[in-house]
Amino acid sequence: MRHWSIPCVLFTLATSVIPIHAQTLNHSYSAMEQGDFYQAFMALRQMERAGDPQARALLEDVFLAPSPQLGVAMPGSPAAMPEAAVPTPAVVQTRVAPAPRRSLRPQTRPVPVALRPQPVPSSHDTASFALPDPLDETSFRALDQELAQIGQLLFFDPILSGNKDISCATCHHPQLGSGDGVSLGLGTGATGLGPERQADGPLAASRRIPRNAPALWNLGARELRVMFHDGRVEVDPANPAGFLTPQGPLDYMSFDSVLAVQALFPPTSPEEMAGRSGENRIADAVAAEHFHGDDGVWGLLAARVDAIAEYRAAFNVYRGRAASVGMDEIANALAAFMEWEFRAIDSPFDRYLREEAALPSEAGEGMRLFYGQAGCAACHSGPLMTDQDFHAMGMPPIGPGKQRDDEGYTMDIGRAFVTGDEADAYAFRTPMLRNVTQTGPWGHSGAFSDLRDFLDHHLDPVSGLDTYEPQTILPELGADFDDYDMLGNEKLIAQIRAAAARSMALRPLVILDADEIGFLLSFLEALTDETAQEGRMGVPERVPSGLPVIR
Repeated sequence: MRHWSIPCVLFTLATSVIPIHAQTLNHSYSAMEQGDFYQAFMALRQMERAGDPQARALLEDVFLAPSPQLGVAMPGSPAAMPEAAVPTPAVVQTRVAPAPRRSLRPQTRPVPVALRPQPVPSSHDTASFALPDPLDETSFRALDQELAQIGQLLFFDPILSGNKDISCATCHHPQLGSGDGVSLGLGTGATGLGPERQADGPLAASRRIPRNAPALWNLGARELRVMFHDGRVEVDPANPAGFLTPQGPLDYMSFDSVLAVQALFPPTSPEEMAGRSGENRIADAVAAEHFHGDDGVWGLLAARVDAIAEYRAAFNVYRGRAASVGMDEIANALAAFMEWEFRAIDSPFDRYLREEAALPSEAGEGMRLFYGQAGCAACHSGPLMTDQDFHAMGMPPIGPGKQRDDEGYTMDIGRAFVTGDEADAYAFRTPMLRNVTQTGPWGHSGAFSDLRDFLDHHLDPVSGLDTYEPQTILPELGADFDDYDMLGNEKLIAQIRAAAARSMALRPLVILDADEIGFLLSFLEALTDETAQEGRMGVPERVPSGLPVIR
């Protein structure tokens, strides 16, 4: 790659293009002196759209390297963590017996070169991507019916929350497309389901869950290797039998899948399931960063389940011997249920791939755009329709955010908080797309409740960020809570713009008219598996703890 300074690039452009472009770029140069990447990016995009042969190379040269003006606080620095949670140095661990009594934070994770994003075809010819292989039962582990039945009960049982007032199903309900139907949900300390949920009771929630509840469709697929919007739980690239997690090695437990490992972490979130310090023992252990051992978060939760005779008996029968219930067994049971209940492999598109039925004409046009001119398949690739990578798509910052910077304002830097790599700032995992039309609001912050607007934003997230008008669905939390405060934070918005600009420089500019967007929406509708939406095991009538089941 050539190395250009910003002034050099803009001077070159201003002296080599027609006057109207030079005027635009002179304006951009002035903005760049003030650290504004947005104006320069938009000028280069305008030139690319007009067919300027230098624009593509210049976009890559200017915007693909990390910006020195990002100023993002990376993991491991006090600015990136709450005052009480500055991490201690990681401890390298092999096999742990007995389990450690204090949490172990992993070292900064290396990012394999093979997993870094690669530019999509940059010629002016229409991009073309091959259709994926169909999903079928062989894409998943075989159903373990007995374990899944235990998992079904645990999934709907509030026993796994600190205050015993919320279950996994509250935020991932079958009636709401495996989500919660809102942009940012309310976890523990609230009652009700979906948009009707509200903070209630003496331990009422005072803060929203910082990210949108992700859909659970096909999370049990064999090839899936990353979990959560930021991929903080993932298969270890250096050891396919191991996992990378926020709490370091978990070798003293035995997991059936990365989905099972994922199930450990919602109960450790104060906003989701654990509660606030002082409310219960689970919350106190989380606040002390005490996760491992019998009196750590997971040991306390396992003891709760083990103390319920029906659960203990079910696990004893399943494993064929009497023993205390372990947190890894609980996680494996939850995963077995989710793998089966939220398996979506029979949409019209899946039947088309299996050559069982044709697509409706408008959906077929949308498929041709998706795998052609629109370039969607550059990221939504393979049978699961995801590259399992992370991209900065300029999502508007809604709600409390996941981190605070050295100036105190909230933000969510996404993948960068996991890897410590500034190039990953504001990048989030490419979602899978089965049942996508049923899983809104969309985006890691749930910023879009209109899927057409979400697609428009994806085509040009840099300009989309500037024209965004809030369209969130949020349960009421209080008049003094400003969910849109960060939209007016110029420093934060500039950082998100710069990250999106670098991401978009990797791919050709795509311009679609309203009819073409409509065709894409028809194709996305053809990804709906109505049989899966109806449910396989459904909501149990009761759970062994005797606590209420949310319906």
